[in-house]
Amino acid sequence: MAIPNVKRFRPFCPTCNDSFTLMAVLPKDANVDQYLADAVARHDHKTFQESKIAHFKVRVGQQKQKKAK
Repeated sequence: MAIPNVKRFRPFCPTCNDSFTLMAVLPKDANVDQYLADAVARHDHKTFQESKIAHFKVRVGQQKQKKAK
């Protein structure tokens, strides 16, 4: 079940040259542009790149394993 007031943002990081997904619940009177600018400033570039590489890594030469009875 989803949380109804969660907003999804896709800010662009100029250091990574990529956009990332950010989900947040913001107060009614919050400045969204200021929040996104702050989120891009605190974005962890190294971890983002490592997780992206690990997610799309293709295993080469994987063979089917026979189940032992």
